[in-house]
Amino acid sequence: MLVNIENLLRENIKRLTPYSSARDEFKGEASILLDANENAFGSPLPTNYNRYPDPLQGRLKTKISQVKGVPPEHIFIGNGSDEAIDLLFRAFCRPGVDNIIIVPPTYGMYEVSANINDVLIKRVPLTSDFQLDLNGIAEAIDEYSKIIFICSPNNPTGNAINRSDIETLLNNFNGIVVVDEAYINFARQRSFTQELAEYNNLVILQTLSKAWGLAGLRIGMAFAASDIIHVFNKIKPPYNINEASQTLALQALENVDEINTWIKTTVAEREKLAASLSTLPFVQHLYPSEANFILVKMTAPKAVYNYLVELGIIVRDRSSVILCEGCLRITVGTPTENQQLLNALSGYVSVNKEQGNTI
Repeated sequence: MLVNIENLLRENIKRLTPYSSARDEFKGEASILLDANENAFGSPLPTNYNRYPDPLQGRLKTKISQVKGVPPEHIFIGNGSDEAIDLLFRAFCRPGVDNIIIVPPTYGMYEVSANINDVLIKRVPLTSDFQLDLNGIAEAIDEYSKIIFICSPNNPTGNAINRSDIETLLNNFNGIVVVDEAYINFARQRSFTQELAEYNNLVILQTLSKAWGLAGLRIGMAFAASDIIHVFNKIKPPYNINEASQTLALQALENVDEINTWIKTTVAEREKLAASLSTLPFVQHLYPSEANFILVKMTAPKAVYNYLVELGIIVRDRSSVILCEGCLRITVGTPTENQQLLNALSGYVSVNKEQGNTI
């Protein structure tokens, strides 16, 4: 299905003349740069950061293209995936008029960005097995529905969303379908980047924050049809990715083999951790995960959470989230960290037994 992206855009975005930075106004190499009012003497740091970074991150996009198998013209690099999420709202959703559809429980920034941009949120909860309610989504869609957000593997549940259900939306929704693949490196399901040529209304979000270990650099990626990428580049801040982040990300992307080893270790540790957690008397259910975390249902999640905090171990309390009642979300750590967690949870059992508490 081909969607008319131009018709989805806000009128002010169609009319927008983007900011033209000094580095946008010439092509090629230069030896003397007197166009951007920079400090020509350098910087007080060992590496000079006195020059503005490449506004379109050409070298970094080329490297990501090689790693991901996606042409550079289909790649947007943002200050975390959150920047791409915000740009989607600013490009396609008229404040106070249009709406988006989310499928809770899901990543919280979709809702936060919608609220910041004054866009109505329609919530269609996942089914009891954490899959899409296609009938519910179809009933929620109206003429003002612009974007559907799907996280797969899903945060906080950890499962992958059925591929055929996502394809059903792509083939029938006359708007943007966003597939957030922040955890795709840990999943058996293949990325939707292979489907970009087939769906011009598909936007895929990925990140270097998870498997690649670069959360501190804030490098998010969006893969989409070139006309959507053009819109993102039109409305983003001119220098949204700093030079240090671009340089360090390029270095990290040279180490694919090391990352693949970490991914295999994380997946193996996830299975070992799940097996050990399942033996604890207060654990009621472990939800199957294709991410680098496990959602665990237990009898007293807040008590367990507080006990772990006192020991300096921080997990995520998701017990107040729809369909995640009674659950903690536990990230898979190093083998040593995982063992320390298990030791602490065994200690929780012992303390409660000594006090005569039922767990």
